[in-house]
Amino acid sequence: MKPIRVGLLGLGIVGGGTYAVLERNREEISRRAGREIFVTMAAVRAVDLERAREKTAGRIALTTDPAQVVNAPDVDIVAELMGGIHPAKELVLQAIQQGKHVVTANKALLALHGNEIFQAAHERGVMVAFEAAVAGGIPIIKMLREGLTANRIEWIAGIINGTSNYILTSMRDRGVSFEAALKEAQALGYAEADPTFDIEGIDAAHKLTIMAAIAFGIPMQFDRAYTEGISRLTSKDIRYAEEFGYRIKLLGITRRTTRGIELRVHPTLIPQKRLIANVDGVMNAVLVKGDAVGATLYYGAGAGAEPTGSSVVADLVDITRMATADPGNRVPHLAFQPDQMHDDVVLPVADIETSYYLRMQAFDRPGVLADVTRILADLDISIEAMLQREPVAGEEHVDVIMLTHQTLERQIDRAIAAIEALDSISGQVTRIRLELLGSA
Repeated sequence: MKPIRVGLLGLGIVGGGTYAVLERNREEISRRAGREIFVTMAAVRAVDLERAREKTAGRIALTTDPAQVVNAPDVDIVAELMGGIHPAKELVLQAIQQGKHVVTANKALLALHGNEIFQAAHERGVMVAFEAAVAGGIPIIKMLREGLTANRIEWIAGIINGTSNYILTSMRDRGVSFEAALKEAQALGYAEADPTFDIEGIDAAHKLTIMAAIAFGIPMQFDRAYTEGISRLTSKDIRYAEEFGYRIKLLGITRRTTRGIELRVHPTLIPQKRLIANVDGVMNAVLVKGDAVGATLYYGAGAGAEPTGSSVVADLVDITRMATADPGNRVPHLAFQPDQMHDDVVLPVADIETSYYLRMQAFDRPGVLADVTRILADLDISIEAMLQREPVAGEEHVDVIMLTHQTLERQIDRAIAAIEALDSISGQVTRIRLELLGSA
């Protein structure tokens, strides 16, 4: 059978991992795909050209012009592994217009422009596969699109950024500050010199946007995702959470409610007994709740050359198997048939409903707690647990920590504003959302 020829846009970490996996497991992959899959050409940056020649030992054509890969007649599938929005978007659309299938690991591109890209692919009758765009080596896209297709997905909660998870693990295990943990992550190569996308939750929001679209049959709506990072977390809050039996993780959460879809990324308290609360270091995990199957957990490496390359190769195999199938009989890009997508409301963060951790600094004098609890009661916010620290010698303030039952975010916003206005409270109230995550 005619082999499938692949062109790589990028031969860096992911591209290099993809090439290595294809070369090492060539025979096994061919047996599964039904035909041989091999790389014929790759585009690299000029500064990386010599290193790319060494990596490929002259077995493939190399170019510094990615358009040459897209236009090459001996390329059947274009694997976009260069990252960024431009020129990646233009190259992907160009490949689609030429009738070539596309594999991409570019979560930002899909979160921002996926609707346009999938529409173009649908009209041209080609496939765009993107398993590697979310959670690295974890096959979460395939599970949402195919493995759980019998289920009405109720919610997804994921640790989907390894850098942030490493930082939070270091802060918890060794009591170091956020700044110290970040510097360590950068020294180890887990965090970029500019870590903004990781620590402010933007990377996780890109991935969550993609998963929400597949889970609920809605368009990509990254601009409606609420995003809050971990840069303001303190070791004190991580320690207090532990005292209550919780751990703090940066979670991406999307949930179907009667009022609309929740789409949010933020630090979250999770009960220590939950499996996902014990996912540490740079590892990723995604928890999916379906109405038929219940809660299922997917765990593994969320980044890295070969784990991510493994997902790219899996997409190449899927496309190879389905390339000759009628487009109407292929798995839809976002699991639902294009004419069955719903533009459900994505709720603003003020309309979400969850529980909360509140920490405030109060003057050590009678009546303070009564004032705070009265404010909460007036807004129908009930307290699940409370902790008041003993005053430190010479200090006027004491830490008061409260866990609430579920309530609307806008009610908590009003409560915090009223509490901060009290003369007996110093500074701002720290608020961290809390999720029990069902029976997982």
